[in-house]
Amino acid sequence: MSLDEAQDVQTPDAEPAAPAKNRGGWAAVRPLLLRMHFYAGLLIAPVIFLAAATGLLYAASWQAEKIIYSDELTVARVGESALPLSAQVDAAKGAAPEGEVVSVWPAPDTEATTRVIMESPGLPEGETLTVFVDPYTAEVRGQLATAGDALPLRAWLSEFHSSLQLGEFGRNYSELAASWMWVVALGGLALWIGRRRKRRSQLVLPDRGATGRRRTLSWHGVVGLWAVAGLVVLSATGLTWSKYAGENIGQLQDSLGGATPAVSAQLSAGTDAGSDEHAGHTMPDGTQMAPPPAPTADVGIDKAVDAARAAGVTEALRVTLPAKGKGYVIKEQDKLVPVHLDSVAVDPADARVMDELRFADYPLLAKMTRFGIDLHMGTTFGIVNQIALALLAVAVMFLVFWGYRMWWLRRPTKDRKLSVGRAQPRGAWRKLPVTVLLPLAAVTAVTGWFVPLLGISLVVFLAVDVLLGFVAGRKAKAKAAAAAA
Repeated sequence: MSLDEAQDVQTPDAEPAAPAKNRGGWAAVRPLLLRMHFYAGLLIAPVIFLAAATGLLYAASWQAEKIIYSDELTVARVGESALPLSAQVDAAKGAAPEGEVVSVWPAPDTEATTRVIMESPGLPEGETLTVFVDPYTAEVRGQLATAGDALPLRAWLSEFHSSLQLGEFGRNYSELAASWMWVVALGGLALWIGRRRKRRSQLVLPDRGATGRRRTLSWHGVVGLWAVAGLVVLSATGLTWSKYAGENIGQLQDSLGGATPAVSAQLSAGTDAGSDEHAGHTMPDGTQMAPPPAPTADVGIDKAVDAARAAGVTEALRVTLPAKGKGYVIKEQDKLVPVHLDSVAVDPADARVMDELRFADYPLLAKMTRFGIDLHMGTTFGIVNQIALALLAVAVMFLVFWGYRMWWLRRPTKDRKLSVGRAQPRGAWRKLPVTVLLPLAAVTAVTGWFVPLLGISLVVFLAVDVLLGFVAGRKAKAKAAAAAA
C-alpha cells in the first residue's frame, strides 16, 4: 500500500471517533497512522513506483536473456559425450588470447554451453569476458561482457533497478524505496484491518457495489492486503545489500553468528613443489616469510572437478582456478529449491580435497539471507518466482495509482480551483497515551538509526510538517485579526 487510507469522516462506512475522554488504543493510534501513511505514500510513492517498474523489467529479464542469447547459451546439437574441460578452456583461450581465465562453469545440462570466464583488459570494473563453448565440439558459440551470472541485458536492468544507472549516488533511490516500503505496507495493513465494514468479505474481496472514492479504496485495501507479505519480504531482502542499512544488517548478522561461511582454499606451507616449508609463517626472530608461491604442479581442471564430484559437489558447478597460494574452489550454484550450494577446495598438486562446506552446515541466519536474496532476485522457484515478482511489481504500481486517485477524489468539490485532499489534522501524536507514545518514540528512533535513509527522510518530513504548521498558524492568526478588525 502506498498512500493514505483515504480517510473521510463524512463517509457512511468511516469509523466513528471515540469520545475525547475515552480516546485510547486503536482510536488514538489510527489518526497518527493515517497521517504517516498519507505523507509517506504521497512523498515516497514515486520512488516506490519507480522501483516496482524497474523491478518488473528485471523479473522479465531472466526469460528474455534465454531468447536473446540463445546462440551463446545453447549448443547447436547435443553430442554423445562432452570433451574434457581442459580442451574447452583451450578453445576459449584461442578465441580470446588477451584474456586470463579465472573460472569455468561447466555446462549444467545437455543442451547448455560451458562458460569460460576471463579477466580482459578494457572492460569496466566488475565485468568479465565470458566465452561460451560447445562442450561436444569445443566450438566457440560467442563472447559477451558479463557481470557475475548476468548477461548484458540482465546486468543492465539489474543496475537500472538498483541505481537507475547513476552509480553509487543512484543506489540511494532504491534504498529509500526499500526503507519505506515495509513501513507503508504494514501501516496500510493496520488501517485496512482496523476499518469498520458492513460485511467481513469486504476485508479480502473488493466491494463491487461501491462507487467513486469508496470503490478505489476497496481495491487499494484488498490488493494491498494480498500483497503485503510479499512487499515486506522484498523490502527486507532489498535492504540486506543496500549501502547504509545493509552495513548495519551485516554487522548485526555477524554479531549473532550468522555470517555466511566460505570454504578455505589456502594451501599449506611446503605442499607446493619448490616452496619453502616456512613460507607464509612468522619465524622465531619475528621475520614474516612470503606466502606460498603459485603451485608448480597442477593436476588440471578435469581431475579437480572429478575430485569435487566424488565428494558430492555435482550440480551446476562453478570452478575457480588456483590463485597464488590457493587451490581450486569448486562450488555448486543451483539455487532452485531444493538448493545445491555445497563447495570444496581441491589441492592442485594431487587433487586432494582440502576442505569442504555443506549448505546444510550454514548458520540459520546465513541460510535465511541466502533464501531471501534469491527470492528477491527471482531464482529460488524459477519462473514461478519471476511471475510472482512481476505480479507484486504490478500490484505496487496500481496501489500507488489508486492512492493518488483517492487523494484527488477527496478534494473539495465546491472549490473550482485546482485542489487535492487534505491530510489528517496535525497533533495526532499528542493524543496518544504515554504508555503508547514513549515505546513508539523509542522504536522509531532505533529503527531510524538502524535504517538511516528512513530516519533521515522521517526527520525531514517532520521538519517540513512543523514549518507548514507554523505558516498555517500565522495565516490563521492573521485572518482572525482581520476578521476582528
